[in-house]
Amino acid sequence: MVLALGGGVIGDLVGFVAATFMRGVPFVQIPTSLLAMVDSSIGGKTAIDTPAGKNLVGAFWQPKRIFMDMAVLSTLPAREFSNGMAEVVKTAAIWSPEEFDVLEASAESVRSAVLQGQQGEGMEGLTIATRSEAQKMLLRVIAASARVKAYVVTHDERESGMRGLLNFGHSIGHAIEAIVSPQVLHGECVAVGCVLEAEIARRLGHIGEVGVARLTRCLRAYGLPTAIDDPIIRKLAGDAKLKEVRPARLMDVMRVDKKNVGTQKRIVLLKRLGECVELKPSNVDDAMIEEVISAGVLVKTVAEAAASNAPVVVVPPGSKSISNRALVLAALGSGECRIRNLLHSDDTQVMLSALQDMGGCGFSWEDNGDTLVVRGGSGNLSVPNNELYLGNAGTAARFLTTTVNLIGGSSGETVLTGNARMKQRPIGPLVDALRTNGCQISYEENQGSLPLRVTHAGKGFPGGTIELAATVSSQYVSSILLSAPYAQTPVRLVLVGGKVISQPYIDMTIAMMAQFGVNVERVSEKEYVIPTLPYTNPAEYVVESDASSATYPLAFAAITGSTVTVPNIGSASLQGDARFAVDVLRPMGCKVEQTATSTTVTGPARGSLKALGDIDMEPMTDAFLTAAVLAAVAPANGSVTRIR
Repeated sequence: MVLALGGGVIGDLVGFVAATFMRGVPFVQIPTSLLAMVDSSIGGKTAIDTPAGKNLVGAFWQPKRIFMDMAVLSTLPAREFSNGMAEVVKTAAIWSPEEFDVLEASAESVRSAVLQGQQGEGMEGLTIATRSEAQKMLLRVIAASARVKAYVVTHDERESGMRGLLNFGHSIGHAIEAIVSPQVLHGECVAVGCVLEAEIARRLGHIGEVGVARLTRCLRAYGLPTAIDDPIIRKLAGDAKLKEVRPARLMDVMRVDKKNVGTQKRIVLLKRLGECVELKPSNVDDAMIEEVISAGVLVKTVAEAAASNAPVVVVPPGSKSISNRALVLAALGSGECRIRNLLHSDDTQVMLSALQDMGGCGFSWEDNGDTLVVRGGSGNLSVPNNELYLGNAGTAARFLTTTVNLIGGSSGETVLTGNARMKQRPIGPLVDALRTNGCQISYEENQGSLPLRVTHAGKGFPGGTIELAATVSSQYVSSILLSAPYAQTPVRLVLVGGKVISQPYIDMTIAMMAQFGVNVERVSEKEYVIPTLPYTNPAEYVVESDASSATYPLAFAAITGSTVTVPNIGSASLQGDARFAVDVLRPMGCKVEQTATSTTVTGPARGSLKALGDIDMEPMTDAFLTAAVLAAVAPANGSVTRIR
């Protein structure tokens, strides 16, 4: 009998030798890497790589036993941990919506369970009594992933059908790996493959855009790359090697993929996160695969494309500004709220995770991830177990700087921190205002920037009169406004200094607070009074599409003389950029039809777009770039556009 003690390479090599020597001798798998635990040690696939491709020489040979010891994971480099998590995320994505939800919400816990051991705490958790919550979560996700693979290979040992599902992400991932290995690890290539194969499923009309975005964000949360030109892969492989990862080369490598039937390539297609279209890989045309793995697309001129003027409907993603505000409001409110069209991005995930870490609310997904169900905690927050890492999410950092001060009823401290860029971004005026109000906040590194340490003395947010300089960011104002209803006494917010920056975003915050049951009184141009009154969650809240993103398809209509409709953005929009169609496109000669919730633009005949003259775009700051491009292609008939 042979013992395979090590990672996936050792397990595959020893298993192949055991299957071959004397026509087969027994062997036992003792995987010491996360990737081997959840993937290669289970199922009896043994093989070695050849220059022609991965796993081309091998055998099916089942181990007599598989032993996994979580303690060895503490000896792994962080990159090897991420390498294994690619397979864990992959398994949840094909098999279990519930497990995917857990992985999505638990990245920091799972990561900290491994890092604890690297800091000399590896012996903790060997008994149930000493096991931390993070270690329990790590054990859960590994056991769940191993359980799924064990079930699948039991029912389809030789990969005649169901076992092919375990190759999600591997058809394209293996092709990438064949070119960039050994600099880039298996799990890193599979992570990119998962995103690209999910995108194939989206283009074929199966999984939705939200599902692909959630998968991408979940893989990133575990430190994995999600695109061929991802900075992680670029750094590891180098520009010269990366240039070899061309569509033609990838398609050539995929010709020898063992899942193919003849020349027909087969891809595992997701129906939604946790469920596949078929219980086996599906046939996919080469043209679709090439389209998705290509680095870009050729944009032809209108004349070349012989474009029709058929009306087009474009639905941009949800507004980030509204999404972040809705998350805070619903989490602090009482009752259940279903948020639809929420933007799925790194920033909103950071906000979600931080609100969960403070224990004041609950989240779950419905409608294949299109609806977020928030169970509000009525403002009852608690000290998080770990520091709140906010990445480079500026909105989350500013909003939560005030929110963490609502934690009362207990002693303790909360640290808010972020990445290197976040530690350079200013937050001083907001901290000054909160300190003057009685909040105990100290800077951990540089004055005026994160990380911040907030000390909870049991009183929460004092309230009363607060003076705030709002000449740097309107988010400082919104931060205090959003948390003010839970202060000890009603807040009178006085804005001091020069002109207030981005007033439309302050108006947006006040309008959304009213939708959650709290009316802010504006007693003067720079003074607001907020009552102490808890938010009441509406049963449903629909996030408007992002008005800044909507300027692009509307501008396309203006340039090409076609008709484009953007639903979910109209005259009743909370966003300043929603004025773009009326204030910019209509004066340029476009026909604009706008209802409270929809905007349709028809451009003039090609070549007859008018210059704007003089326009002040401060109320719609993010739209000025689009306006600049339109002004540049307006006929040069002596007229000039000046954007102020």
